[in-house]
Amino acid sequence: MAALRRLAGSQRLLGLPVRAVSSGPTANTAVSARISPASRSADVVEWHPMEKKEEKNPFIKNPDFHGFSEDPVADVQNMRTAFFFGISICLVLGTTFLYYLPDHKMHHWARREAERRLKERTEQGLPILSSYYYDPSKIVLPPEEEE
Repeated sequence: MAALRRLAGSQRLLGLPVRAVSSGPTANTAVSARISPASRSADVVEWHPMEKKEEKNPFIKNPDFHGFSEDPVADVQNMRTAFFFGISICLVLGTTFLYYLPDHKMHHWARREAERRLKERTEQGLPILSSYYYDPSKIVLPPEEEE
């Protein structure tokens, strides 16, 4: 019987006509439905007005429902606005902004400087790397007697 009540409830949400269901002489009182005299032959259930819940399925009114608004025109406008800002602004402009950010930790500058110095040293005929950080001939040392 519970399965039949769930089926009747789902049919009501889908907007389908609901047929009266009884399980014999002990009808369930949880479902308070009355069969009107005019519709006894068709077995159509007339729900009690106090238990009528206005749960409208948005897909009945708007088959292209996107979940932004009950009004179909506002729903489409809100969907387009959300996707414009979500896709165009955030993804496209966000990735462009991240791509053109300044050189973080100067990695590109260090590479360019190393290539410039390498070219400079090869043109002067010096080895690419030397064991001295400074040129020893240019270092001025204090006299030994002041120590």
